[in-house]
Amino acid sequence: MINQLSWKVGGQQGEGIESTGEIFSMALNRQGYYLYGYRHFSSRIKGGHTNNKIRVSTFETNSISDDLDILVAFDQETIDVNHHELSQGGVVIADSKFGPVVPEGSHATLFSVPFTEIATELGTSLMKNMVAVGASASLLGLKADIFQSVVEHIFAKKGEAVVAKNMKAIQEGMAHFENVATESIGDYILDEADGMNRMFMIGNDAIALGALAGGARFMPAYPITPASEIMEYLIKKLPEYGGTVIQTEDEIAACTMAIGANYAGVRSLTASAGPGLSLMMEAIGLSGMTETPLVIVDTQRGGPSTGLPTKQEQSDIFAMIYGTHGEIPKVVMAPSSVEEAFYDTVEAFNIAEEYQVPVILMTDLALSLGKQTVNPLDFSKIHINRGKLDNGEVLPELDKGTYFKRYEVTEDGISKRVLPGMKHGLHHVTGVEHNEQGKPSESPENRKTQMDKRMKKLDHLAKKFPNPVLKNEAHDKADMLILGVNSTRGTIEEIIPRLEKDGLKVNHGQLRMLHPFPTEEVQDMINKARKVVVVENNATAQLAQLLKMNTEVSGIESILKYDGNPFLPAEIYHQCKELFAYGNV
Repeated sequence: MINQLSWKVGGQQGEGIESTGEIFSMALNRQGYYLYGYRHFSSRIKGGHTNNKIRVSTFETNSISDDLDILVAFDQETIDVNHHELSQGGVVIADSKFGPVVPEGSHATLFSVPFTEIATELGTSLMKNMVAVGASASLLGLKADIFQSVVEHIFAKKGEAVVAKNMKAIQEGMAHFENVATESIGDYILDEADGMNRMFMIGNDAIALGALAGGARFMPAYPITPASEIMEYLIKKLPEYGGTVIQTEDEIAACTMAIGANYAGVRSLTASAGPGLSLMMEAIGLSGMTETPLVIVDTQRGGPSTGLPTKQEQSDIFAMIYGTHGEIPKVVMAPSSVEEAFYDTVEAFNIAEEYQVPVILMTDLALSLGKQTVNPLDFSKIHINRGKLDNGEVLPELDKGTYFKRYEVTEDGISKRVLPGMKHGLHHVTGVEHNEQGKPSESPENRKTQMDKRMKKLDHLAKKFPNPVLKNEAHDKADMLILGVNSTRGTIEEIIPRLEKDGLKVNHGQLRMLHPFPTEEVQDMINKARKVVVVENNATAQLAQLLKMNTEVSGIESILKYDGNPFLPAEIYHQCKELFAYGNV
């Protein structure tokens, strides 16, 4: 028996590849296995190769695996594109319809199963994915009944007959595989899982749930990969809590509508990717100048322009921090797991309202769309902090001809905020530089006073933010400090024991706040290491550059990947080993 394996299903986009992986993984999740899934898909509605790779284990895992144990293929292209990943003794289960062939030199064992034929005999070829699930279950020694609740969950609305047919397809797939699998196969029987009930969700769903739990009740947004699932989730859920989602004509409208809603007192967010973030830049400046709370989710993808809209990249870092014209206080947060994405979304709203600034929650495609096992969420950790919001208070009467001092200069740079319509709360709001009452002012003295007021808000935020750097420090004097951001966390964590076994002393830090930069925390880690290695998915080493700007570091080695794919553990491991072998560490 084994405690982990890697399984992948592939075919043409639009023929049920995603649902095959979903049904397979949901059933295993309900048995208590830990899973991590990453989906490769084309930037088109239908057609083009797509695959879904899922790692299954009896212990917590947060990265895709280097190799592949089982490949389920609906076409020959799937075998041709993915067979190189198969481990020694790997298995290919393919639809016999296309006459599958394993390329010469592959050590994989091929099993040809008539997915389409069996499904057609049962009523529709669309059920071939269920036949494939059944064949996989047979190889893993799973029982058909573990899929019953999943099939019911997915197909119950279509009636009991549809549920029964899909279960029959799974059973037929299992029976047929048992008949063809006459030769010796490696051990693919999984150890029994712990049976614990855990969530299995993508980062976008965690962000949407965090927004809901954090009090958001309005989301204006324009659909874009890989952010759309946030909007789609909240379309279903927000109305149940008195909220709503509006699909706007573009990202400019989405951002300005979110600013308007927040000004009116309704917690609001919008979500996009790099192209949409670019369109929002002027509005983000408006949020900063008017000191109106704003939460934006940027789900990074391959760029520039349309670029690689369905592929992994981390190249918006500088855009988020420096993209706006002029100078405003803003916050850029970077969760490193699906679980953190939930809690950090709640905190993003608190920070936006407490400091009256725009907050950008940065993710990447692998975190937004990658699916992870998540331990039960602790809703007792959630607290709502609306900052200096005078909600319902009786404000002092204004002198004739004066306004409420909405932008009053204070010691911490944060002024009282009132909701529209509050008695004696009348004030002027404009993107033009203004005085304490909001009236336009071009006075040099006023300009300096208001700029200083706004910028001082963030003086202590990096220290106040919980765990701005996720630290894994086992050594006071490490050979190497590996730093990463967003989805690289799990991959880095996986290779550290391998490097330690090779004799390297390795510390690891995952940055969870990029602006304001947590200089003290990062500098402390740097001081404990002989060399710093920064792992990131871009071509220009943006995170490493940010590090050089904010810390005193003698030398940085960058491990970069920008081909549209996330890092595999072995890639980081071997490059770290090379740095050590050639005396760079």
